[in-house]
This record gives sequence, C-alpha cells and structure tokens, in this order.
Amino acid sequence: MLPNGEINISSMSSSDLKYLIQTGEGTYLEFKKTTPSPEKIAREIAAFANTGGGTILIGVDDYKNVTGISGYFEEEFILHKAAYDHCVPSVPIEIELVHYGPYDVMVVRVPESENKPVYNKGKKKRLVFVRESDESILASDEQAEVLKYKHSGNGVTFEYGKNEQMLFRFLNEYGEITVSKYSQVANITSFRASKILVNLVSAGILNLFRRSDTDYYSFANVTK
Repeated sequence: MLPNGEINISSMSSSDLKYLIQTGEGTYLEFKKTTPSPEKIAREIAAFANTGGGTILIGVDDYKNVTGISGYFEEEFILHKAAYDHCVPSVPIEIELVHYGPYDVMVVRVPESENKPVYNKGKKKRLVFVRESDESILASDEQAEVLKYKHSGNGVTFEYGKNEQMLFRFLNEYGEITVSKYSQVANITSFRASKILVNLVSAGILNLFRRSDTDYYSFANVTK
C-alpha cells in the first residue's frame, strides 16, 4: 500500500502476468492461492532474500490457475507482519496488484538481502531458509554460516596445513566430500571439519551443494 493508503496498481499487464505464471514455480517464483500465516509466508520471503530475490504471486494455485484474492488489506497485513516482524533483519517487500479478468492477483517482490542470512523467528531458535529449485528449505548450519561469511564484508583467509592437504588429496581422488567423511579422513572433530569446509567455501575455493538432504563439498571449478 502506498503511504497515502492507496493500493499500488502494477504496471504489469494481464498478458505479462499470464506469461509469468506459465513459466511455473522455480528458484525465483512462488505461487500461493492465499497468504498463509505470517510464520509460514515469512519462510518464503526469507528464502528468497537469502538466495537471489524473487516474486510471490498471491491468488494463483499450484496448478497455475488464477483464483484471485478476496481481501487485499487482509493479505497485505499478513505479508507485512511476516516481512517486518518474523524476518530478522526485516525484508522491504513491495506489493502490487494486477487485474486479471475478473480476478485480482497480488505481486509480492522480494529483494535479495544485502545483510545475509535473513533469519526466521522460531520457537526455540532462529532458522535460516534458502531457495532450492521450487521449494523454500531449511538451510543446514554450514549453509547458514557460508551466507554469514560471504556477506560479512570481511576478507576470508585460510591456512594450507595438514588438514587442508588431506582434504585436497581426497577431493582430487573422489571429487566430493561431506563433513562427516572429512572428519573421519582427517581424524578431526565434526566441528573442526565443518569450520574448515565453510571457510574454504567462503573463500571461493570449494562449492557447497546439497543432494538427498546432505551437504557435499567439491572444488569450485567443478560443475554440479
């Protein structure tokens, strides 16, 4: 909503909206028939902010059908509560309205955060969500640490000691490694193994990727 209380009508045409919907949900696009609770939609907002930004369409179901919204101000209230009360730091979302035949669709634009990670307030601890394909997933501790290091503004340095030598030899032979495997190979604690791997990812030497809910690490010049 604009400062004077008016609804922000989007410059997007109905044909533009139709094209966007047909691209389907993905890393940068999410459909919602209605806005869920502030806690739930905050996960989507934070995930986009932690990844590369994105757009949430309210009034579109998972099958690309336009269902429209019934109450703009109610939806807007929930979205603002999610972005400003349940995300830390808050995420400055932009909300627009697009007329699509007899329906109205809300276009929620989520910018990529300059201060990562964006946390969600949990019951026991703050949680970090990231966008993976067409889902917002809970980040591992290592993923959250990489986000923090990469956007801290401080340079990342590392030492090339015995542990790092063993890691590089293993990667040269097998291509990828997990925290638990590295801990076993180098005979160090999982905590120490995690710290070394996160530091090397933050320095741009390793890639961190997920497969079957497990984090894997490989050399940065290896495409997964």
